[in-house]
Amino acid sequence: MTAHKSVPSVSVNYATNGNSTSSNELGMRVMQERAYEKRGEQYLLIKSPPASGKSRALMFIALDKLNNQGIDKAIITVPEKSIGSSFADEELMKFGFYWDWQVNPKWNLCNAPGEDGSKANAVKSFMESDDAVLVCPHATFRNAVEKFGVELFDGSLIAIDEFHHVSANPNNKLGAQLGQLIERDKVHVVAMTGSYFRGDAEAVIMPEDEAKFDTVTYTYYEQLNGYRHLKKLDIGYYFYAGSYADSILEVLDPHEKTIVHIPSVMSRESTKDKYKEVEHIIHELGEWLGVEDETGFHRVKTEGGKIIKIADLVDDTDPKQREKVQSALKSRVAKDNRDHVDIIIALGMAKEGFDWIWCEHALTVGYRSSLTEIIQIIGRATRDAEGKTHARFTNLIAEPQADEEVVTDAVNDTLKAIAASLLMEQVLAPRFNFTPKTPQSGPEDGFDYGEDGYDPNKSNVGFNEDTGEFQIEIKGLTEPKSEEAQRICEQDLNEVITAFVQDKTAIERGLFDEEMVPQELTLVKMGKIIKEKFPKLDDEDQEAVRQHAIAALNLTQKAKDIASDETGGSTALIDGVRKFTMDVRDLEIDLIDSINPFGEAYSILSKTMSEDSLKQVAAVISAKKVKLTHEEARDLAFRALQFKKERGRLPDINSADPWEKRMAEGIAFLQQNAKEAADG
Repeated sequence: MTAHKSVPSVSVNYATNGNSTSSNELGMRVMQERAYEKRGEQYLLIKSPPASGKSRALMFIALDKLNNQGIDKAIITVPEKSIGSSFADEELMKFGFYWDWQVNPKWNLCNAPGEDGSKANAVKSFMESDDAVLVCPHATFRNAVEKFGVELFDGSLIAIDEFHHVSANPNNKLGAQLGQLIERDKVHVVAMTGSYFRGDAEAVIMPEDEAKFDTVTYTYYEQLNGYRHLKKLDIGYYFYAGSYADSILEVLDPHEKTIVHIPSVMSRESTKDKYKEVEHIIHELGEWLGVEDETGFHRVKTEGGKIIKIADLVDDTDPKQREKVQSALKSRVAKDNRDHVDIIIALGMAKEGFDWIWCEHALTVGYRSSLTEIIQIIGRATRDAEGKTHARFTNLIAEPQADEEVVTDAVNDTLKAIAASLLMEQVLAPRFNFTPKTPQSGPEDGFDYGEDGYDPNKSNVGFNEDTGEFQIEIKGLTEPKSEEAQRICEQDLNEVITAFVQDKTAIERGLFDEEMVPQELTLVKMGKIIKEKFPKLDDEDQEAVRQHAIAALNLTQKAKDIASDETGGSTALIDGVRKFTMDVRDLEIDLIDSINPFGEAYSILSKTMSEDSLKQVAAVISAKKVKLTHEEARDLAFRALQFKKERGRLPDINSADPWEKRMAEGIAFLQQNAKEAADG
């Protein structure tokens, strides 16, 4: 059998203090209690990771609205039928709550026969009935609104699960309908998502509508830190040459409970024969012993003599056999018995809403275009289960080949995979609270400042293990003034970072342009993204958001680098952040701005990709070097004016400091353009 390769990854360790799985006197876990405290809000957005209990949080809120807030109906809409089971009847009273959650079977339209979009009349019938709760697919709800108008739902609660399916794009029907409901202002809305950003970089809802929502944020770090069993999560990507089916056992361990997501038949990684790919994976795992009658699982004897069971969700040639496999995976046995199944092979399934608590490894072949999809896939492995101490996500990606005609596409996939990895590092990291270092600064209650405690003469880093929050002092940091800027800095930095790492030019230059000055990315590129994303913020608030976002990104990258050097690949982000701040004399915003956000990503890339492929990727990107644009020159000139205010002089084009020189080049570019325009 193939020897397993070490996959370069970010590794986050958790305290397993049990907080996120403990319940209060009403039977609510931490996230649910936090959401319930805001049950009186008309518009509520719950941002919380997979497996954190969003479905039950909605039940608590909906029941209070139905019984105490004058709401007549609660409509829960989900993206696909299978997720409807999350809102089945629950006996909440036996855990201390005031009411039980009950759904009349006829009003769970996820279980009703027919196409999702063909049940609009049933929604109207429900609105005319005496019952209070309806569960339906997004498509059914969209058609009902289209057919009967938003007025039908006056006085109701509309709960939208997996809210990232909504988009502010006018072509997104559910997004447009939500806008109409908010404009009419006669419904309550609870929106829930584990990943509040979209892979296509579209906004989920318009800023003016989002401003009406009160937000409950529960981070991945809080969730995993509060588990009882799962202590460590790894995120990594691995490049292969040739056919993935020949390389998969280099990263697939048959002793780990694994979901393998094979590539779409339209993707570069696919062999175009999904059935043969599954057969090949099974063959590589060992000797096939047949199929279990009861479950439809394949039985395979590995080289070590262990018999493992494999569920094939790819084979759709026999609907009855497929239904048998799906039913076996949904059974109570699958939840209670760790050894019920060992490996699941899927294509387009076993992602959003799929619950297999024993999954230790989510192995995905080929780049997934949506960052949301990646978070959903990782969420399959982040359930807490007895005996499960370690989980990982691996993205197996094809290296660009020298003779490959679509080498540019291959390069794009590589860059997108790196962007996804960078974002996941940010999602999994503790929350950063930044504050300016001033003579009045002092320690915050609940934060541990390390062995030596708080030092009033330097920038300090405090960490609260229970909440998973850093308190970090930075010299020269701009604080947000407006409520909107404060909200962004407290809640939405990951959305800002998403836009930045998805910027193709930024990641290309950050990885492969040796002449690039880091401030061109951290100051100019990130500044431009902030201006476009939040045009209504004034200059000072835009700068505050920029500084907070780049500080969160770069501190995570430096922490990863330091911890990797010391532990040989296992990155303890908390210790890394502390050590970085101790290693520098003072943590200043100018220092943070001088770090290339993609430097550590390149380091990992150089370890996992062959030297020839790495050179080829660099060549493809170098061949299309971008010249300075007028807009970029203006941004550089703006920074040059700030430089003059601080130093009393303009930047010198002959300076040894590359950033000062670059600002001066921006001024020279504008002067040359102005001269050429004057000369006609």
